[in-house]
Amino acid sequence: MKDNNAAKRILSVSDAEVFRRHGWQAADLHVHTIFSPDVISVGSMHPEKLYLRARENGMDYVTFTDHDTLDAYDILNPDMPGLVRGVEIKIKDRSIGHTIHVNVYELDRGQFQILEEIATEGDLHGFLDCLETERLPFVYNHPLWFEPGERPNLKAIPDLVELFPVIEYNMHRVRRKNEMIVELAERHGKGLIASTDTHSGMIGQAYTLSRGKSFREFFNNIRAGKSFIVVGDLTKQNLVHEMKLWLDLLSGQEDINSKREIHTGISQVDRLIALLSSNTLRDFPRVYRAFLAATYKLAGSGLPAALYIRRECFRICQMEQQLGIYAH
Repeated sequence: MKDNNAAKRILSVSDAEVFRRHGWQAADLHVHTIFSPDVISVGSMHPEKLYLRARENGMDYVTFTDHDTLDAYDILNPDMPGLVRGVEIKIKDRSIGHTIHVNVYELDRGQFQILEEIATEGDLHGFLDCLETERLPFVYNHPLWFEPGERPNLKAIPDLVELFPVIEYNMHRVRRKNEMIVELAERHGKGLIASTDTHSGMIGQAYTLSRGKSFREFFNNIRAGKSFIVVGDLTKQNLVHEMKLWLDLLSGQEDINSKREIHTGISQVDRLIALLSSNTLRDFPRVYRAFLAATYKLAGSGLPAALYIRRECFRICQMEQQLGIYAH
C-alpha cells in the first residue's frame, strides 16, 4: 500500500545505516560527469572515477545522468556491478512555456534517440507516452528550478507533477523549495527521490533507499512509495563550499574547452569562472593566478552566496502564493 506521507520518508544518516544493514539498497539517481557540457573537464569527473567514488560511498546502484547524452556509457563496462544507464533530457512543451528536466533510466541508444526527437518537437505528452510504452523508469527533476532567463509557469507545476510517477528532492535547492516538493509529492501521491544533482563530484551526499534485487524492482518500490530518502539542502555555508570546489576543479583543469558553460546559479560567479576558463587569460599565468586568488577570496567572503540565497527566498514567496503551499 502506498504511503502518501512523504515527510515520513526522510531519514537521518544514522537511521539510514540501520536500513542498509537490513538489506535496503542506496542510490544517488542524479549525477553528472565530464560528458555534461556544464561540468569542468578534469580527471576526477571522469565516469570511471565517479563510479568508484559512488561505490566507496555505499551506493548500490550507480547512474550517470548527463545532459542529453549517453556518451559516458561508451567508456564504461556495462557489467560493472550496479551500473544503470541514465540520461537527463530537457523538454520545453509549447503549452507549458518553460523547460522541464526528466531523468530516464535503463534506456538503450534507440530509445534515447526517439525520446530526443520527441523532446526537440516540444511534445511532452508524446514524450511521456513513449516512456510509458517503453516501460522506462523516469523522474521529474527539480520541479521548482527553471532555466536561466525563462519565466516559469508556476500554475502548471501541480498538473506536471500529476503526470510523473516520481519527483525529486534536490540537494542543490534551498530547504523551503524542497519542503514544497515533499508537500507536492504527498498531495499527489507521488514517489520521491533525493539526489545530489552534483556537477562537482559530491556523489552520494543525498540518496534514496529502497529494496530491489534489480534496479527495476528498486525503482518500482520508489514509485509505490516504499522508499526513504537521505537529504541535503542548499545553505549559504554549503554554497560557499561548492563555489570553492568549482574553483579547485577549475585550477586543476588542463584541457580547456571554451565551449563549456559552467552554471553555479550565481551570475556574477559564472562570469568570473568563464574568464578563468578562457585560454586568453591562461596565456598570462601571473594575471591568471592573481585573478584566481581574487575569485577565491570573493567566494570565501560569502557575499555571492548570501545574495543568491536572499534572491531564492524572495522567489519562494511568489511560488507559495501560486502553488498554495505555505510554511507551517
